[in-house]
Amino acid sequence: MDDYESLDATGLAALVRQGKATPRELVDEALARIEARNPALNAVVFVAADEARRAAEGPLPDGPFKGAPFLIKDLHTPVTGWPMSNGSRFGGRPIMGEDDDYVARCRAAGLILIGKTNTPEYGIGGTTEGQALGTCRSPWNTDHSSGGSSGGAGAAVAARILPMAHATDGLGSIRIPAACCGLVGMKPTRERTPSWRRRLIVNANTIGHVVSRSVRDSAAMLDWTGAPRANTPFAQPPQARPYTEEITIKPGRLKIVWSAQTPSGVEVHPDVAHVLEETVAMLAGLGHDVFERAIAMDWRAFYRAINIAGAGDFAKNMRREIEDVGAEPAEGDLEPMTKAIWAAAKRVTAEEAYEAAATAKALCWSITEQWRDFDVFLCPVMITPPPEIGFLDPKTVAPKELNKRQGRVFGFTPPFNFTGQPSLSLPLGMSRTGLPIGMMFTGRYADEATLYRLAAQLEAHAPWADRRPAMLSAQAA
Repeated sequence: MDDYESLDATGLAALVRQGKATPRELVDEALARIEARNPALNAVVFVAADEARRAAEGPLPDGPFKGAPFLIKDLHTPVTGWPMSNGSRFGGRPIMGEDDDYVARCRAAGLILIGKTNTPEYGIGGTTEGQALGTCRSPWNTDHSSGGSSGGAGAAVAARILPMAHATDGLGSIRIPAACCGLVGMKPTRERTPSWRRRLIVNANTIGHVVSRSVRDSAAMLDWTGAPRANTPFAQPPQARPYTEEITIKPGRLKIVWSAQTPSGVEVHPDVAHVLEETVAMLAGLGHDVFERAIAMDWRAFYRAINIAGAGDFAKNMRREIEDVGAEPAEGDLEPMTKAIWAAAKRVTAEEAYEAAATAKALCWSITEQWRDFDVFLCPVMITPPPEIGFLDPKTVAPKELNKRQGRVFGFTPPFNFTGQPSLSLPLGMSRTGLPIGMMFTGRYADEATLYRLAAQLEAHAPWADRRPAMLSAQAA
């Protein structure tokens, strides 16, 4: 299939509907690319080839992605009959007894599940370099990180193993891999999509969606998965129309504010600053009102609050893991960073966790109130281009030093997990060394529609679909 790698998931499903390809052919194309490309990347950590082929040859739901192959992130997302490691040695890889609600919606969309993608231990950190599943590398340059914690998903999609893959975002884990791998990465509004009921996130900062090569795949997938569970007490405001319709509507003249000011005070890398300047100029050229303005916030207080609140949540989930396993972690089961976070988490009292959560909520209000004056906030996804493998390695870098290094690379994404606002990474530039650089657009609460309209406009004006990672160009040569 000469056009397999040039089509998005919507396009592959169109081939099936038109009788130009069979689901089995699409699955075989994806499996062949896993075999050929995954050894250099370590993006896919579990393959269910026989199961996928059986599903492809049987009846499939007539959803928007009927027949397209799909990968699930190996983090808190059970798939019936598949192992789930959460990126950790602790607890082994137990076989799951039933599908996560999100997985069930993926199947109903007609997607064929072919395996699971790499993730760091418990999704901690912005790189995928764990001891349990190994290091995941970028197809743009295998000496560099594919991001985290959905690094395996990002690398697999960027390597054109398939056009779209499942990802989750608790502090930036959709947007960071999307930026590192040159992809579209939407973090939807808080609780827009369902999560595993067994792992209730008290602060509701984590959400699942996808990384993709096209805006329309991201929009169509959120149309399918973005409905609340029946009888949910936390349903989000409904969308006015399907997002696949929104991307056909011009965004109009938006008021967009932008900033390169980082919460840590570190200056952005010159290559990132250059892409941001180009993006600001492009937006102005498209007729938007663009102004420089930082988000007003006491970032030290905000990060102190979310770290304490998050620590309480992590301690609760580790207690559940221990109950499931029936034993405490043995020496070597957990990475140094995880051990340090857990040790700190166990020292947090209930009163401290509650006070921190309340403080974080108040500070989130002060952030979201600022959107009364504008429609979209633009900033980079990351402070630097994708770092080299090893720079953020949680196995070898001491936790205190690792935190310092992460502060020099990340920091833009976490606030919008806690405010719950939709936040979108778009691949709008490249570094001087040929690495992708993502720009982040954050909208008002529950307003994915505006972001999708703007994303479609930018995709049409500055298309990225034909960019191919160096690894693929070398193979073609």
